[in-house]
Amino acid sequence: MRHSAIALLTLMVASTAVQAADLNWNSNATSPIYGSASATQWTGFYAGVSGGHAWGTTTNSPALAGGQANNNSAGWSLGGQAGYNMDLGGFVVGGEADLQWASIGYNEPIAGGSFEAKTDVFGTVRGRAGVPVGQVMPYATGGLAFGRGVAQESTGVVTSQTANHFGWTAGLGLEAQATANISLKAEYLYVDLGEQSYAGLPTGNRDITQRFSLVRAGINYKF
Repeated sequence: MRHSAIALLTLMVASTAVQAADLNWNSNATSPIYGSASATQWTGFYAGVSGGHAWGTTTNSPALAGGQANNNSAGWSLGGQAGYNMDLGGFVVGGEADLQWASIGYNEPIAGGSFEAKTDVFGTVRGRAGVPVGQVMPYATGGLAFGRGVAQESTGVVTSQTANHFGWTAGLGLEAQATANISLKAEYLYVDLGEQSYAGLPTGNRDITQRFSLVRAGINYKF
């Protein structure tokens, strides 16, 4: 699934580039439709909201009795982002930070109850670079990721432990200006939050890793 999402967004970016080439995208172009400078300006601060669906793998080591170490995970995210773009004329660079409330993880049965491991909050700090074609900008993004993980056992009595995870993220996106101040975006991110140890659980200490793909949509307001 992760490779399929990357392939789809790559195809979107490539298609946009081909359209630009068809419109004589170069500094000597005489096309009244497209020139080397952006048709719209992207420079400025912006903020917005976004939400999406995630799927991936949660590694729980050592594996629980009757279970396995690598488990399919899924869930949702909802939050906000803020950033700054600098339009260099045909090329846009910038940075973005986001914070997401989430429930991304898995659940499996254990003797007398259940075990759950999930990410309930995560965020990223990323660089962005894109090539505007009219009011549409395909872009690539990457940077640091962090999150809070929860490991919980319910056997009549609930035992829960939390840990902070740190890792990286990378992805592709497409943003389109609806007005001079409002833009809509669709984005794919791969998030690797790394491994952390969880102690004090009835089933013993365990090392948990959260990795997931995220597809989300959002809206931004440029100030």
